[in-house]
Amino acid sequence: MSVVLSENQYGKSRVRLVRVERAGSRHELRELAVDIQLAGDFAAAYTEGDNRLVLPTDTMKNTIYALACRQALGEIEEFGARLANHFLSRNAHVARTRVAISEAAWTRIAVGGREHDQAFVHGGAELRTTVIEQNRTGATVKAGIAGLEVLKTSHSAFEGFLHDEYTTLKDSRDRLLRTMLTAEWTYASGAHDYGALWRTARQTMLEVFAEHDSRGVQHTLHAMGQAVLERIPAVTRIELSLPNIHCLLVDLAPFGLDNPNQVFVPTDEPHGVIVAVLTRS
Repeated sequence: MSVVLSENQYGKSRVRLVRVERAGSRHELRELAVDIQLAGDFAAAYTEGDNRLVLPTDTMKNTIYALACRQALGEIEEFGARLANHFLSRNAHVARTRVAISEAAWTRIAVGGREHDQAFVHGGAELRTTVIEQNRTGATVKAGIAGLEVLKTSHSAFEGFLHDEYTTLKDSRDRLLRTMLTAEWTYASGAHDYGALWRTARQTMLEVFAEHDSRGVQHTLHAMGQAVLERIPAVTRIELSLPNIHCLLVDLAPFGLDNPNQVFVPTDEPHGVIVAVLTRS
């Protein structure tokens, strides 16, 4: 039997970076986590233990810090493109680079009704994300959101679903809808002003989530993705993942109390997961 190494790639993951940009007394704070992956002519390292073409992952980590120091980060899509270009242009045996970046949100603390120049509060679990995939002929830029938790207390239903002998769930015309949004969208070639595009996509999805008369998580997910594609011509594809984080109505009848859709218990596990990809026809 012959064995063939059909694919390989390697890199550095979870390189944490905090960058402070100082313009006089007013400072800007950024926090990123960066993943680098290289693919190319590395077969000898796997089959023969020959490391002559292997760029150490420690060097990748150092490169991230060095490029972050050389100039302002800019949008994470722009920083990711600089990293991808760096590794591709300096290593002829590298065929493809993949750079994934997530950015945590820090906002300024308000003191006396005024934003503080140098003090910040963490924005929670939400991350802004990007993935840059580049080869010798071109690049693909993706952007996204992870960990954005949202909840609506009305205009959410789930009824008329398939029943079998194991179904116990009851139809609901008025339930809480709670989810942790993950979305990733792909930009057309030539897209720019990434920050404004990302903010528009985020606001669009939040507006639709709030206003949509939901017949189910699938129904709302589709409406959110459709609205992004309609509002932002630079987006060619969007993938959304919405776990259905249940809030279960507490049965207070044993205590002689009515519970008119007011008191719930949140449950993290198990939860449904709804995923879909929308593209332009």
